[in-house]
Amino acid sequence: MYPNLYYVLNDWFGWKINAFKIFYSFGIFVALGFIISAYFLTRELKRKEKQGLLLPREETITTGKPASFLELFINGLVGFIFGYKLIGAFLASRHNGIDLQGYIFSYEGSWIGGILVAAALIYLKYRERNKQKLAKPENRIIRIWPHDRVGDIVIFALVFGIIGAKIFDNLENWDRFISDPIGNLIAPSGLTFYGGLIFAAIAILIYARKKGIGLLYLVDAAAPALMIAYAIGRMGCQTAGDGDWGIFNSAYISDVPGHVVPATPDQFQKKLQEYSTYFLNGTVMDAPGVSTMVTDRHETSLDKVPHKSFRGPSFLPTWMFAFTYPHNVNEDGILLPNCEGKYCRALPQPVFPTPFYEITACLLLFLFLWSIRKKITAPGVMFCIYLILNGIERFLIETIRVNTTYSIFGLHPTQAELISAALVITGTIGIFYFKRKAANTGIAKL
Repeated sequence: MYPNLYYVLNDWFGWKINAFKIFYSFGIFVALGFIISAYFLTRELKRKEKQGLLLPREETITTGKPASFLELFINGLVGFIFGYKLIGAFLASRHNGIDLQGYIFSYEGSWIGGILVAAALIYLKYRERNKQKLAKPENRIIRIWPHDRVGDIVIFALVFGIIGAKIFDNLENWDRFISDPIGNLIAPSGLTFYGGLIFAAIAILIYARKKGIGLLYLVDAAAPALMIAYAIGRMGCQTAGDGDWGIFNSAYISDVPGHVVPATPDQFQKKLQEYSTYFLNGTVMDAPGVSTMVTDRHETSLDKVPHKSFRGPSFLPTWMFAFTYPHNVNEDGILLPNCEGKYCRALPQPVFPTPFYEITACLLLFLFLWSIRKKITAPGVMFCIYLILNGIERFLIETIRVNTTYSIFGLHPTQAELISAALVITGTIGIFYFKRKAANTGIAKL
């Protein structure tokens, strides 16, 4: 696993540059997910604009004005925060053992870095506006197309997506949140996809409505982009080992920390006994008499430890079916030999690497959605197909994933299963509704 860029460079090239520890793998993939999804969303919006389905809106802007005090102040404030924290973290990372996550959310930073970046951004804004300055500012009417607003849409999706993902994750793990509210809110791990999707969707729909963008055409255009964004986000989960893995695969065991071999049922049970404190209390013995809490996932008895047995084909890598996530960002598991510093743990028993399965499934589903997008002209149907595919994919993966369950009329579904089922039902009803609506209004159907 690669919790941050330092581990990538160290593993691939043997470079040990502590400064790269500030670039977390999950964050890098989230950024890539937004960039790539924005590209496909822009392409789809442009296609619908050429078809006359989406129209521009005229807005009046004032040009030729010099930079205002407020603009310069905001640029300076943003620059100072970034310089204070990022340059400070970059300099502090030269010292081994520093908690960079804690540093980022502390009051520590580089005053010089903050002032320099603030000054640079203030100057750039001043120069940009000074070049455009006119003797007499004038009002101009410009046409803004929906695809011109993709940048704003991405920002809304990022901000409200993270907020929603954090809220849903802490609601799903309420006991964990109550024990450490601040720590769980700022932790780099612990994000629930559906929470992010719901919050981001609400924010974007409100924004689109205010800007006069056809909502059905917008969500249809977003369907393939959402699918590939999710796939790339899961790459971050798999790379960082953020805890979003599956249940234990009892067809294998970890004979030494970080290494997986095929096993018999008896060998698996012996391993459960060997690491019973991990499975029952969430603790491991790092040394004689030294017990460390490494996870909040534990059971009341070893018989209730969730697992399924599946032996993968021999011609495929074992990690596709059983993986211990060495160096995971959650620091969950037992200590790895000859490892120093943070992220030196691996799960005591291999689990199903569910993020990898979702990466594969969602990339294929993206290709499917992208291939059919031009054949579907009934507004709303494309997005409903996305809802159904997304719901089915997530519902199936939940059967081998570790998650908090709820008790409802004798059933014990997870939060994701409940939302997945709702998405499939909503999507199915939506297809019939929008196809009928398209037929009644004379728009071509699926």
